[in-house]
Amino acid sequence: MSTSMLTPETKQVPVSSKNKFKLGLRQWMAVLPFVAIGFIGIAVFVIYPMIRNIMISFQDYSIMPNAANPWVGFDNYTKVFQDPNDRFLIALRNTFLNVLATVPVNWFLAIFFAVLINAKFVKFKIAFRTIYYLPIVTSWIIIALLFKYLFADGDGGFINYILHAKLGILSEPISWRSNYWSAMVMIWLFHIWKTVGWGVVIYLAALQGIPKDMYEAADIDGANAYQKFWRITIPLLKPITLFIVINLINGAFGFFPQVYFITAGGPMNQTHVIPSLIYIEAFQNLKFGPAAAMGVMMGLLVFVLTYTQMKKIGKQKMF
Repeated sequence: MSTSMLTPETKQVPVSSKNKFKLGLRQWMAVLPFVAIGFIGIAVFVIYPMIRNIMISFQDYSIMPNAANPWVGFDNYTKVFQDPNDRFLIALRNTFLNVLATVPVNWFLAIFFAVLINAKFVKFKIAFRTIYYLPIVTSWIIIALLFKYLFADGDGGFINYILHAKLGILSEPISWRSNYWSAMVMIWLFHIWKTVGWGVVIYLAALQGIPKDMYEAADIDGANAYQKFWRITIPLLKPITLFIVINLINGAFGFFPQVYFITAGGPMNQTHVIPSLIYIEAFQNLKFGPAAAMGVMMGLLVFVLTYTQMKKIGKQKMF
């Protein structure tokens, strides 16, 4: 074959930095209308309120028109800890109790139901997934009214009726919202029932991504269901577990409707958490400076906890 019939190689013309800049600028201008709304939303509803809240935490802030709003430094932060009723410390204690009481139970139920639904012998998987996720999309107020009926005082409440009137486990009906620990248990059950479906759906999606050949190899080696769960499922779901646990911790720190709609902080302000106490201080007592200071401290606490866990997630691989 003669060399005249060979196709000559084409040389790539180097693109100058000026042309690269123009190309990048055209690409950015093409996508800017689609992302501009998101940037504006973040700036208006996230960045500005956050900066404004930090500023208010250092001011003697008033909502009255033309108020002076003098700068008081860290006085609002010291006032939070100088409360004679220790409301912030009680709310901080309840917040950590919420994490300790709800996160492990929520995580266990999420992975348990997800593995159960994902099992081969279970049919109607979509129906079960919908049932578990239904409380997530249900209004907080509706579920709060349901729990108020379930845990109503006397035998008129469903729980008291079953445990006292029917089974005789209780010697007398419990006044659930009149006692600290019973009110906290009521809040925890409310939160777990409302949010466990989210973890179930996330775990179901992760379970479907685990290679089936790993389980088949385990079957060949004679592994039982218990061994496959702890030696294959749990290790491979570790990154997803970290993601779920971080979100569960953030959700436990963000208790507000759970307390506001069930106990409103009672009895005697003993069940308040930081978000509900912030709401009371700001919109009922009109003490915006101390409320903003509590918000800043809560934000820093959640940031530190989330940041330390996110560093671990960044090092994880799914398979």
